[in-house]
Amino acid sequence: MGSLCSKQRRYNEADAEENAQAAEIERRIEQETKAEKHIQKLLLLGAGDSGKSTIFKQIKLLFQSGFDEAELKSYIPVIHANVYQTIKILHDGSKELAQNETDSLKYVISNENKDIGKKLSEIGGFLDHPPLTKELAQEIETLWRDAAVQETYACGNKLQVPDCTPYFMDNLQRLSDPNYIPTKDDVLYARVRTTGVVEIQFSPVGENKKSGEGVTAVIFCAAISEYDQTLFEDENKNRMIETKELFEWVLKQPCFEKTSFMLFLNKFDIFEKKVLKAPLNVCEWFKDYQPVSAGKQEIEHAYEFVKKKFEELYFQSTTPDHVDRVFKIYRTTALDQKLVKKTFKLVDETLRRRNLFEAGLL
Repeated sequence: MGSLCSKQRRYNEADAEENAQAAEIERRIEQETKAEKHIQKLLLLGAGDSGKSTIFKQIKLLFQSGFDEAELKSYIPVIHANVYQTIKILHDGSKELAQNETDSLKYVISNENKDIGKKLSEIGGFLDHPPLTKELAQEIETLWRDAAVQETYACGNKLQVPDCTPYFMDNLQRLSDPNYIPTKDDVLYARVRTTGVVEIQFSPVGENKKSGEGVTAVIFCAAISEYDQTLFEDENKNRMIETKELFEWVLKQPCFEKTSFMLFLNKFDIFEKKVLKAPLNVCEWFKDYQPVSAGKQEIEHAYEFVKKKFEELYFQSTTPDHVDRVFKIYRTTALDQKLVKKTFKLVDETLRRRNLFEAGLL
C-alpha cells in the first residue's frame, strides 16, 4: 500500500513538473510573439544598379554597429578594382566612339596618353587587379583629364560608366596611399554587382537569411536616373523598362498579396542633373512626356510624371481586393545618409500605424 502511494506521488510530481515546463514554454512563446510584433522585416528588391546595396550599407551604418576597421579594409580591393574597371570603360569607350560617331575626332585620345591608355585598359581587364600605387594613380589621373576621355564620360549613358566615377577620380591620390583605409563614403560609393534579394529587420535592423518569411513590407528600389541607359547584360534593353517589368512582376506575386510596398525612387541627385539635358521621353515608357518649363520647375514636373507612372502601374497590377495594402512612394538618394535616415523613420511610422490599424486601435 505504501509502495502504491509512493508511486502515485512520484507520478503527480512528474506531471506537475511537465505542466510547469509546458507553461514556461507557452510564456516564452508569448513573449517572443509580442517582441516579434515590434520588429519590421523588410525585403529589399530592385533591378541591378538600383541602389539596393547602398541602402543596405546605409542601414548598417545608421542602425547597426557600422563597419569596423577590418571591414573597411576589406573594401580596398573592391575600390581599387572600381577605379581600374572605370578607366578601362572610358578608354575603350573613347575608341569605340571615335570609330562610330560623326564628330569622331573629339573622342581620339592624345598621342602622349595613348600608351598610358593601352596599359591601363589591360590592367582593367585583369581578374585580379594590382594594388593602386601612387604611380598608377597619377597615370589614371592623367588619362582621366584627357579631353577625349572627358568627352567620352559625357556619353556615359551609352557605355555603362558607373555613377561612382567622378568621386573616385577626384580621390585617386588618397585611394593610392600605402596606409589607405576606406572612409564611410568610400564604402558607400564602392560598387559590387549583386543578385538576389536582401531581407532586413528594422528596429533593430539585421540581415535575415530566411527570405520572404514573415515579411512586413517590400522596399522596391527604382533608379529613376537610368531612363536613358541600357542593361549591363543586354545593351538592347532599357533599364527603366526592366525596372517597370520587375516591379510589375513582384506586385503580382501571391506571397505579397497582403504585404505593404514602399517604393524608393532612387538616385534623384543624378536624375535632377540629367533630366534637363537628356529628355525623359527617350524611354519608351515615358514617350508621352512633354516638358513644360525649365530649371527646378521642370525637374519637379519630370519627377511627378515618373512618380505617377509608377502609381498607375501599382494600381493596374493590384487586384481590387488588395488595393488597401499600404503603398508609399519616397524620393531618395541612397548616398545621402540624412535623407535615408529620414526616409526609414517615415517607413517605420507608416508600418507602426498599419499595425495599430489592423489591431483595431486606430
